[in-house]
Amino acid sequence: MLAPYVFGLVALVLVPFAVTVVLAFTEYDLINPPVWVGWANFTELFDDPIFRMALGNSLWFAAIAVPLRLLIALGLALLLHRRSWFVGSARTAAALPAAVPEIAYGLLWLWLFNPVHGPINQLLAGPSALLGRTPPAWLTLPNDARAGIIIMSLFTVGEMFVILVAARQALPRDVYELAAIEDATGWDIFRRITLPLMAPALGLLLVRDTIMSFQLSFTPALVVTNGGPPPYATTYLSLFVYRNAFEYLRYGFAAAATLVMLALTVVAVLLQVRLLRRARL
Repeated sequence: MLAPYVFGLVALVLVPFAVTVVLAFTEYDLINPPVWVGWANFTELFDDPIFRMALGNSLWFAAIAVPLRLLIALGLALLLHRRSWFVGSARTAAALPAAVPEIAYGLLWLWLFNPVHGPINQLLAGPSALLGRTPPAWLTLPNDARAGIIIMSLFTVGEMFVILVAARQALPRDVYELAAIEDATGWDIFRRITLPLMAPALGLLLVRDTIMSFQLSFTPALVVTNGGPPPYATTYLSLFVYRNAFEYLRYGFAAAATLVMLALTVVAVLLQVRLLRRARL
């Protein structure tokens, strides 16, 4: 019964991973045979200023977007876990953006972030004028573009939201009834009951979203900002790998960058697991 899963794991995960490891130590352009170059790709990689910028952009994105996404999903789950007349529509609205194809989602935000005709800057024009500021230049200023990519990621928390709603509904009611009898405040209930009981689900989602964060920024950066504005303000590791592999045909160099991205993901996950274990103790 496990044979189809094992076959898929070997064919779609283990074999591509092994090929990537081998290519990382070669110079390969898909036309000429691979040439073994040893550690030259990694040496060139860390000497490349574009890679260093992409690495910094990816780390900042993961450090800011992952906690914000988890907080938003948790807040929505706590707000919408009870049954009422509007909850069904609200849950659908919260989960729907995650079901939209990534290309269509990126094109929608390209219109929303339009500095002249986009509805976001039109709404911000009034308050910004009162504060003596201009609305953000989402597509032309580096920090504004990075903020825009993070904002885009905050609306695709539907999967996390569904999991946390299920986790909240599975909590025992008698614990909350006992807390109500003892006149516990809402903050005390959240801090001493809800949060500890939902900690396993939150920890799992934190680790999972950290792993996915290196891919979450790919389509928005490609479709909305095209890796800019200069100099490479929204070029993330995933986009860096894509361009070197499929635009510049530097498959060995891109494979080396992929292994570095994998190593960073493993280190981040191990640190989170260690912190979560300490928190449970």
